[in-house]
Amino acid sequence: MTVWDMAPKRGKPRNDVDSEEDGEEYRKKRDRNNMAVKRSRQKSKIKTAETMHRVTALKNENTILQEKVKTLTKELGFLKELFLAHAGNSADKSKYENVDLQQLLAEDTSSEARK
Repeated sequence: MTVWDMAPKRGKPRNDVDSEEDGEEYRKKRDRNNMAVKRSRQKSKIKTAETMHRVTALKNENTILQEKVKTLTKELGFLKELFLAHAGNSADKSKYENVDLQQLLAEDTSSEARK
């Protein structure tokens, strides 16, 4: 007698009469499981594709927002300088006397868009 002979048997014992019915039942279960696996994998692929699409969209939005931050930061710096010039800094006042703010901002925005 070997160790394998003494090991507990797994599963239920098979009768020759029941084996045909068990085979059909087993096949049905396997087929149902295979279909469930296919559905699960398809659902997973769809979810992955949607996630990748969302990542791409968010990256694009992030790039646009970063450019907007750069533009607004430049605008803020310019406006600070302009304010300081008008607030009494007479040495820098001549620097901004004939400056068209709207034109400068439009030029700054268009140069940012080209980058």
